[in-house]
Amino acid sequence: MASDHLDPAERFEEYAQDAVDSLPADLRGNMSNVEIVVEEEPPSGQPLLGLYQGVPLTRRSSQYGGALPDKITLYRGPLVRLYGHDADLLRREVRRVVLHEIAHHFGISDERLIEIDRY
Repeated sequence: MASDHLDPAERFEEYAQDAVDSLPADLRGNMSNVEIVVEEEPPSGQPLLGLYQGVPLTRRSSQYGGALPDKITLYRGPLVRLYGHDADLLRREVRRVVLHEIAHHFGISDERLIEIDRY
């Protein structure tokens, strides 16, 4: 079945991969020890669309090694409920969340993202 026939929720992972692929090659190449996963729902009581867990690149020292990968989690349920009625809107919002969480991997805080109007 061609991906054009899938509904937006079924294309969620594709949208996430497209967001990563949209990064400049040098930036993608600087991502280190990080995985992107999709889960259906955030932890109970947490109104999240995405979550970064790990040690940002800016906080890694020469002692960093043998660590589990950083984890960027995208929460399909909330994103689809909010934006799934429009495939283009869902694609844009998935991209926004992926890039937001990747910014945290690079050590950019929410405060700084707000400051540069990228939150």
